[in-house]
Amino acid sequence: MISKSPSVSDGSQLSEMHIVIVGGGPIGLEMAVAIEHLGGKATIFEAGSVGQTMSWWAPETRWFSSNERISIAGVPLLTPDQSKATREQYLTYLRGIVSQFELDVRTFTRVVDAKRFGNQWQVTTNRVALDERHFDLADAGGDDFGSNLQTTNCDAVVLAIGGTDFPRKLKVEGEELSHVDGYLREPHRYFGRRVLIVGGRNSAAEAALRLHHAGARVAISYRGDELPYESIKYWIGPELRGLIQSERIQAHMGTSVSRILPTHAVLRERAGGEIQIPADDVLLLIGYEQDKSLMEAIGVELTPDDSRRPIYDETTMQTSLPALYVAGTTVAGTQSSKYRTFLENCHIHIDRITAHLAGSEGNTAERSTYRRTAELQPES
Repeated sequence: MISKSPSVSDGSQLSEMHIVIVGGGPIGLEMAVAIEHLGGKATIFEAGSVGQTMSWWAPETRWFSSNERISIAGVPLLTPDQSKATREQYLTYLRGIVSQFELDVRTFTRVVDAKRFGNQWQVTTNRVALDERHFDLADAGGDDFGSNLQTTNCDAVVLAIGGTDFPRKLKVEGEELSHVDGYLREPHRYFGRRVLIVGGRNSAAEAALRLHHAGARVAISYRGDELPYESIKYWIGPELRGLIQSERIQAHMGTSVSRILPTHAVLRERAGGEIQIPADDVLLLIGYEQDKSLMEAIGVELTPDDSRRPIYDETTMQTSLPALYVAGTTVAGTQSSKYRTFLENCHIHIDRITAHLAGSEGNTAERSTYRRTAELQPES
């Protein structure tokens, strides 16, 4: 058997500190490994399953980033053919991380509040009812057990809640209809159906290509004159362009959705005219928004712009509240246009937070902390 890495004894360990991490995605898990490697105790509360964001990706969706850039905790991410990892491969990898390091992860447990009392934080949690109808737990409504509130005391809190909690809305008539969705589901279900995809970036482009190959009749509505091929995954863009040029996928550029009806959608053209597009399904793949409710409840200061990202010290990742940190894509708030903060450029947050907790902010060499965690020792 393989045991967890022993705590280091160079004066930088966390002296049995207890840190609560909110969010069980890659950065939350990596944060927990680093904390326990340095002698602390980490408890992770996750409102959904481990890697919740990836659970709503369509089956076999492939990462854009290379395996090395999305690996965590010093554990290599390997695929059978050395290709970029799929959703299924990465979720398996995350489960392996939890098991290998024996992490304390409380899934389907939502953090609803946190308050500071003296030198301690008190975190309030509530169990979440598993409801397969909702991928976006932040928008699921009455999905908890109400009176099952519990509190946990800790020395510090790390918010690793991500930034894609629920789909962005168009705010048009008919958006609430049952055949309108903000997620691509299992492609097989769209076979033989007329599908209108609204959007033009990676999620929309990939959905268009996958649904075309699954036998759907696909149309795209995008507000720009042309899809932004330069930012679309390189293995998707050329084929999608060819299918649009050959009119096997219908592309309505320079249009926006005016209203949605049970049998069709009405698109408004720039010149002012309207066209009707028959649609059995409408996928609004126009981006995702961050759930701000927890940060607002705690009192985290947010920027006044559209992103409403948390305000924090970039050298320590600490917010204006003592011993309350942000990590991962949480720091970017809602990324409305072009995504600039990804998992692959957030690993350094782990080092900054652990260094500040240990009182050694000057020692934050990139990925130094969790790279050491790969030095596993045989169990004696």
